Amino acid sequence: MEMEMEMEMRAMEDIDIGQDITPPIQPLSFSLHDSLLHSHCSACFSPLPSPPNHFPPLLSTFSYTSHQVPTLFYCSHQCSFSDSSLHVSSAEYNLLRLLESHPSDISFLGDDTSDLRAALRFLQSHQAAWQSGRTDRIAGLLTNRDKVMTLENSDDDFFAKIRFGSRVIAAARKMRDGGKVVSWDVNDDTVMEEEEAALCLVLTNAVEVQDNTGRTLGIAVYYPTFCWINHSCSPNGCYRFSLSSPRSTPSSASEVNLRLVPSCHAGETRESGLIFSNIELAKEEKQGYGPTVIVRSTKRIRKGEEVTVAYTDLLQPKAMRQLELWSRYHFICCCRRCVVSPLTYVDHVLQLLTLQEVSAASDLELSSLSSNYMLYRDRVAKRLTHYIDEIISEYLSVGDPESSCEKLESMLTQGLDEKLEGNEGQSCLTFRLHPLHHLSLNAYTILASAYKVRVSKLLSLYIGSAKYQLEASNMRRTSAAYSLLLAGATHHLFHSESSLITSVANFWTSAGVSLLTIATSSGWSEHLSCDLAVTNLSSVANFKCSVCSLMERLKTSSSNYVDFEDVTSKFLDCVANSTPKVWRFLVSGCHFLRLFKDPIDFNWLRTTENSSMWDFQTHCSSSNMGSYYDDEESSVGSGALGSTEHQRVQISQLGAHCLVYGGYLASICYGHPSDLICHVQNILDQIMNEVSYVVLKKHTDK
Repeated sequence: MEMEMEMEMRAMEDIDIGQDITPPIQPLSFSLHDSLLHSHCSACFSPLPSPPNHFPPLLSTFSYTSHQVPTLFYCSHQCSFSDSSLHVSSAEYNLLRLLESHPSDISFLGDDTSDLRAALRFLQSHQAAWQSGRTDRIAGLLTNRDKVMTLENSDDDFFAKIRFGSRVIAAARKMRDGGKVVSWDVNDDTVMEEEEAALCLVLTNAVEVQDNTGRTLGIAVYYPTFCWINHSCSPNGCYRFSLSSPRSTPSSASEVNLRLVPSCHAGETRESGLIFSNIELAKEEKQGYGPTVIVRSTKRIRKGEEVTVAYTDLLQPKAMRQLELWSRYHFICCCRRCVVSPLTYVDHVLQLLTLQEVSAASDLELSSLSSNYMLYRDRVAKRLTHYIDEIISEYLSVGDPESSCEKLESMLTQGLDEKLEGNEGQSCLTFRLHPLHHLSLNAYTILASAYKVRVSKLLSLYIGSAKYQLEASNMRRTSAAYSLLLAGATHHLFHSESSLITSVANFWTSAGVSLLTIATSSGWSEHLSCDLAVTNLSSVANFKCSVCSLMERLKTSSSNYVDFEDVTSKFLDCVANSTPKVWRFLVSGCHFLRLFKDPIDFNWLRTTENSSMWDFQTHCSSSNMGSYYDDEESSVGSGALGSTEHQRVQISQLGAHCLVYGGYLASICYGHPSDLICHVQNILDQIMNEVSYVVLKKHTDK
């Protein structure tokens, strides 16, 4: 990506929301992450077929007689033929051999060398440019070497990685040419100008390539058509990847013309309302393999307006976004969302801690508390961040979902104390995370996943046990409740920052899946008559809503989203009545979740001007909260998996709405057909299959 922000891409015409604005853009260089080299094709990134149908590189065509163990695999002869030559000629082959023979010496690089291998490939693919002696801009992209490799950055980890990595790259190239590698001493004063420039270019321009599940597969550097699109924390575009192998049918998106034009701050001229650059786009060479990228509009874009995308997670507060952008791309974001003062509502609440109570502080002057509040808050914020990050890391690495659930829910409920030393002794402030704090959102995500994992483990250990079936059902409800809370919370933020649309699409889809899992669970079917079960499942599988018409909109391939706001409003109207009733059933037994009356309605939140000392407990302990849930506790009780068929119908209808609305948002972000939309349809098809099974079982039992 263009670190210096000299280059921009602007719209050549008015572009409506939900439209492709580029054809598939080819990569200039790309590489899989090390951990996936034996599970995914190194040419197209698609999953490899089961052994023995792996296709190794065609090393026999080269003069290599030692270490003939394949370092890469491909999904087909076409991919192997396309990529093998570059794999060997670039010295990527040699670099992987170095890693095997000197693992401790190169441990400084970490567990992944995809950036080094992509730099080697870039060096080989653009030999003519390097031979010209130019190292500032190659193939239209800034290398950024002059800014990164300066004396003031010499103590930076980024600087050290480039200095050491460039020496490893040089060693691999020396091996390729028959030379003997003695060392890659970072203290050596020899300047590896080409290698440093190539690695800087990759590190500051590459993007992570993801599959349709959001899993990161590797990295790629794209032609300026994409790389000149700058970052914004409030972007008007997004991008998707196509991982089609040469055997696949070309995407219909290839018919879209390029609707962007380059622009620069220096030497620009105006013509017909557009700003044209005197630096022309490099001509793309259609190599026919590698992950392509397509840019799509998520907002209306006027002719001549700059097109932007996000390089980082937009649900992070400003400070975290700035830190990540600097550490990964070495620039400071100056977009509208970052420079506005005071902070936007979204950035305010994403970092907001709430003062729950002041204990043993009767002698503490309120003026003193007010003047030191920011200091106390920042200290607690650091402790909370470290604590929750540790829990999440432990969950992802150790896989103890029960412990993670207990720790996270305890932190969300009880908060954290900050001890104060004063003239009259010790006092204590208790801080809690705001329900929309970015750590709260992370916690909801992990809790939804952890409860789901606990269900799977429980059912696999105690097959057929009614007692554990009930326990699993309760945890399944809690998982769905956290998914629904996450969707509602982020949707509330989405009203103020429409750039969050990609995250919100995924959260609504996940909430819908979780709710439908409950509604279609076999355990609940046992408590209902077969006719009721069939009727309910059929209504979901053939989901139609005359109010919001979501399914009809999802099925159409039309790119007209002019009524997007109206569709969203009708969706919220559809779920507004059933959500509180369903919510009471879902959160029964979970103390923290019961603090929320409605997971979708967050209008009770205070304004940004008055919420810095907002007391969450005051809202949660309102006079009607006790009776609100006491009645529900008695109706849910400790027995039935689902107390009434009416509840199941409400849950299934709510789940279908959430699922299809998530798919509708995804169609804006990713177009037709998209993987997420196909996922939505597959879930509905699975429910239809369950309907067929229940009907068949009914006739068999008779």
